[in-house]
Amino acid sequence: MFIIGITGGIGSGKTTVAKLLAEAGLPVISADKVSHAVTDVGGSAIPELAEVFGPDYIDDKGALKRQQTADLVFQDRKSLEMLNRIVHQHVLMQIESELERLETKGVQAVVLDVPIPVRHGFLDRCDVVYTVWTDDEIRLERLSKRGLARTEARRRIAAQMTREEYREIADGEIVNNGTVVELRQQIEELMQHELKQRGIRFKSLLSTVDDEGVSC
Repeated sequence: MFIIGITGGIGSGKTTVAKLLAEAGLPVISADKVSHAVTDVGGSAIPELAEVFGPDYIDDKGALKRQQTADLVFQDRKSLEMLNRIVHQHVLMQIESELERLETKGVQAVVLDVPIPVRHGFLDRCDVVYTVWTDDEIRLERLSKRGLARTEARRRIAAQMTREEYREIADGEIVNNGTVVELRQQIEELMQHELKQRGIRFKSLLSTVDDEGVSC
């Protein structure tokens, strides 16, 4: 099974890229969604998080206090790396289980939509990795529209990997500074390059006709 990793920082549009790949017919595993599950009530990461960060970061129902934790980790890179290390090992176990399930079903290609935990094992499972990059001012604008104050948005962006760091771990880069049409064109080119040559069928994002290949 061929695994495509999509990664990128906050506000870059990596989730939009993953949605476009899903539109093309590829199953998508979202590490963010899995991360939410393992830090929710009864989540497998909760005991270790409580031990490391203290019980004040766990609410009365037994879930991670997300806003309080975010306020801490986006001001302290060491805390961010510690949070990533703990959560990601639990997320990776869940992802491995889902990959096994999809492979058993005969799926030939899958997308891993992963955040910045490049150093913690996610992308080691990928056959190819693409990073999504957007200029900071555009990211700030997007985050502002989500209701995040610009000062907080700047702090969160600064706490994440630089463009150069992303490029070091990626096989390719998707630049998401333009229109949706331009983004679709880039994704189409990615699929032509990565999937068509491997005989994996996908639905073209530029037409209603499926590309040639074998079923995925």
